[in-house]
Parts: sequence; structure tokens; C-alpha cells
Amino acid sequence: MNKLFIALLLLTTSLSVIAAEGFSTLEEQMTGKEFDAAGLEKLSPQELAELNAWIRKHSLATLATTPAKTATVDTAASKEKDSDKDEERTTVTSKLIGTFNGWDGQTVFKLENGQIWAQKGKKKFHSEDIENPAITIEPGMFGVWRLHVEGVDEDCRVLRIQ
Repeated sequence: MNKLFIALLLLTTSLSVIAAEGFSTLEEQMTGKEFDAAGLEKLSPQELAELNAWIRKHSLATLATTPAKTATVDTAASKEKDSDKDEERTTVTSKLIGTFNGWDGQTVFKLENGQIWAQKGKKKFHSEDIENPAITIEPGMFGVWRLHVEGVDEDCRVLRIQ
């Protein structure tokens, strides 16, 4: 009986996590600097939750970023499916666009191959500036993806947002 209860508890927890992963909040999509520049740090947790709920409801979370901030997407990359559920979980290798100096709990990683990944979790790491470093994003257990930056010993949990 205890095993059945534990199995049901794990299944319920897993389903809620999977449902939550389909939407990236503003905090997850924006860098700390972008979040502060937009004045969003002034919002109460309840106000921020309401804003995220409105965005989720109106499907604005899937809008592409401005062309100036993204790399040119080749035709093969643009044909890739958006959802992790639909695509093969194979290792991604590319380069980050711009200067890398770590992650701050809200970092968005824009890749030369056109993909955009957001940091998952609030882990912080700082390093010296590295221009357009090579990266590898590897699938892990339970749907987790880990980003590795060449020459950096730390890794970062990420979620593909585009």
C-alpha cells in the first residue's frame, strides 16, 4: 500500500512539473539587467504572478525576440520543432552569441544555430568575459537539459524557449 501511495505521489508531482515547464515566466526569459530595466523588480510577487498569468493566457510567451538580438537562422534550424516533447533529445552544439560572463538565475542563451535557451532555476555563476564561446547542451534525466560552456567547469540547467 505504501508503494502505491508513493508511486501516485511521484506521478502527481511529475505531472505538475511537466505542466509548469510549458511556460517560461518573465523572470526565466529575461536577464537580470533586462528585468530591472523594464522596472519589473518593483512589482510585488502577486503582481508579477498576475502579469505572468496574463502572458500565459494570451500566448505572448512564445513571441520571438527582436531580429537585432537573434542570429540568422538557417533553414535546417528553422524547421526544427519547438517542443522538447516532439524533438529528439540529442546533444546540441553551437556557439553563444556575444559575451558570456556567467549566469544570474534569469539568463537567456542565444545560440548561433538560432535556438534560444533560458536558465532553469536560480543558480548564479560568474566568470571572466568570453566572446562567442562554444557550448554543448546535453539531455539529462527527467527531461532536464544541461548547458556546458567550453573552458568553464560549471554547468547550467536550461529549457529551450525557441
